[in-house]
Amino acid sequence: MRVILRGSLASALMIFLATSVFAYEGDGIIEANEDETAELARAVQNPVANLISVPFQNNTSYNFGPRDRTQNVHNIQPVIPFSINEDWNLITRTIFPIVSQPSFFRGQDRKNGIGDTTISLFGSPTKPAAGRLIWGAGPVALIPTASDDRLSPNKWGAGVSAVGLTMAGPIVAGAVVSNVWSLEGEDFSVFTLQYFVNYNFPGGWYLSSSPIITANWDGPNDAWTVPVGGGFGKVHRFGNLPPVNLSFQAFYNAEKPEFGADWSTRFQVQLLFPR
Repeated sequence: MRVILRGSLASALMIFLATSVFAYEGDGIIEANEDETAELARAVQNPVANLISVPFQNNTSYNFGPRDRTQNVHNIQPVIPFSINEDWNLITRTIFPIVSQPSFFRGQDRKNGIGDTTISLFGSPTKPAAGRLIWGAGPVALIPTASDDRLSPNKWGAGVSAVGLTMAGPIVAGAVVSNVWSLEGEDFSVFTLQYFVNYNFPGGWYLSSSPIITANWDGPNDAWTVPVGGGFGKVHRFGNLPPVNLSFQAFYNAEKPEFGADWSTRFQVQLLFPR
């Protein structure tokens, strides 16, 4: 797991340099006389922001499976926040996956369909803790909506999820962590860690690294998948239409299961509905 440590040191160095050189503050809240697009970009990078959004995220994995084929997972993942009171928000995040699974052996056809649905609820304070720390936590549920057993475990699951991040000028950095356990049949336990480091520029442009690290605790040697990489994005406005966040990232899997993909790409179109 030395790859994770190197990534953490690089992220810390990036934050130190940015906060030493840049004096402006970016909190993701649009106020008078601010670069509205740039502040909106920072808000989008906060998983528990009080912002309605609908991401359409396409993930393509290359050299996947025993026949080195291409797998594609398109996630539709609406994020809808609710105000509980002056001190707390509830953020709902739902993921509807559309999966294209390649054949695993000669004579087997590619399978296309719907995967299992994941619903996460984050309770989050309306004001950052200790001045800069933004956090949220809550339950996560896995609902067996898969159209075929080849596309997912197709079992009920439940677990916990938490997020923590900070904003320091042009930097938005943090992590989302969760673990889901099976509620029926054969046990499974899947751990997910997505750390993210974003460097923002004026006008809504940004550099980003947000790989998703997973571990299947019931797989051989815990079946870790550790991608490294990143990309770029921009919040853009098309006339009077709602703003859109466009991003692209590419990752190499430094650690993977026996038949895991060698590398992957992620392209996302995210519709934004600022309050």
